[in-house]
Amino acid sequence: MTEQNLIIFNLPVIFDVLNEIQDNLNFKISKVNSQNELKKKYDNLLNNSIILTDLKNGLNEINNKIVLTDFPIKIKNITEIVNVKFLKLKYNKQSEIIVKNYEINLNSREISMQNKKIKLTEKEIEIILFLNSSNTERTVEELKKNVWNYKAELDTHTVETHVYRLRKKIKENFGINKLIESTKKGYKIA
Repeated sequence: MTEQNLIIFNLPVIFDVLNEIQDNLNFKISKVNSQNELKKKYDNLLNNSIILTDLKNGLNEINNKIVLTDFPIKIKNITEIVNVKFLKLKYNKQSEIIVKNYEINLNSREISMQNKKIKLTEKEIEIILFLNSSNTERTVEELKKNVWNYKAELDTHTVETHVYRLRKKIKENFGINKLIESTKKGYKIA
């Protein structure tokens, strides 16, 4: 799982308190002191970072921010606000996975292309994502191990059957069968 990062800007007391309870948080915290440092750090962490600040102005180009305006505020409330923001960030991130010419939405378990959508099973999504995680071909054994958590009694045709049905579903709905390619050793994203 990707590490979540909370960058605290212009709130030194909140940083000190959160730093003391860091072991009890499900996100990493760091502090920055200038807008230049903030921009540099945020650009490096981009997709899994949220800025916590009290500044309303000056950070307009940053979408993932929480602006605290009502003080005093309980630390419990701050951590709840941050956790909700991380959940929303994760939800949105899962809605926009691009694989070749297709868009996969993990939240609705759909694959779409040019305004056409079809439902996928959890295993079909896992197959696509696993194959897409590498530029090289993946063997049937790798698919068994990583998608099915390899069970000794797993029939050797389970992977082939799932891939066949997935290809068929894509061809019937999109008229194209160019997502998963067979190779001598296994499969890969075409």
